[in-house]
Amino acid sequence: MNERNSKSSAVILLIITAVMWSLGGILIKSINAHSLAIAGVRSAISCVIISLYVRKPKFTWSFTQLGAAVAYALTVILFVAGTKLTTAANAILLQYTAPVFVALLGAWLLKEKPGLVDWLTILVVIGGMILFFMDSIDIRGFLGNILALSSGVSFALFTILMRMQKDGSPIESVILGNAITAVAGVPFIFTAVHDTKGWVCLIILGVVQLGIPYILFSKAIKSSRAIEASLITMIEPVLNPVWVSIIIGEVPGILSIAGGVIVITAVAVRCIIVASGRFNSKESHKHAVC
Repeated sequence: MNERNSKSSAVILLIITAVMWSLGGILIKSINAHSLAIAGVRSAISCVIISLYVRKPKFTWSFTQLGAAVAYALTVILFVAGTKLTTAANAILLQYTAPVFVALLGAWLLKEKPGLVDWLTILVVIGGMILFFMDSIDIRGFLGNILALSSGVSFALFTILMRMQKDGSPIESVILGNAITAVAGVPFIFTAVHDTKGWVCLIILGVVQLGIPYILFSKAIKSSRAIEASLITMIEPVLNPVWVSIIIGEVPGILSIAGGVIVITAVAVRCIIVASGRFNSKESHKHAVC
């Protein structure tokens, strides 16, 4: 596969990943259990799925492999805990401050300096997301909001550390991260899910919302810049209320719809601009993937 096809495939995989990730909020809210129990069981299932895919994982125990694993574990634990303590809209919005942290940390750790188009996209996307969640955002669950914001920082670190393994096999970091999360949730597993609905939701979380998309993400990140992977997957918080509308009949307001259109349009326009080679410095052109 040539470089252009590889980059195009990475974009498609990231979009599919975002769609699968977007199921998280509604499924987590549907389970009556401790947040660590949900995170632990979900990651245990995901660990099995990904291990079956990899078959013979290569554990190097390098700093980047272990660092990405820890960042992954923190991301999923903090997000589940945040979602249980605050609104799903708050949790996903605060987690998706990640591109800002990716842009700042990526320039230092990856030498992938965000260009003008990247910064403009970040500003427009954040503005669109604030508009998107304006109807539902509130000040309740302060601790949940702090945890969700922290998951944004850890998600940014995870994305960067995964990108640092672009010439290796980053999927092992996800396996290790799931194992860490599963162990952390062990003490809470038997205190939690007592109904069939809860277990069905957990299985869907482990297989469809976590296992398969992280396989796709690990493949895509090898051909995608960290900032681009972070921006493209921002489709996830836009789709989250769509599933809420379909499943429980909660229709988004006009402001929410407008914000969703802004986010999707901003990401799409950025990809088109980068693909055309416009407004890119030599350095950003060297790393462009859209």
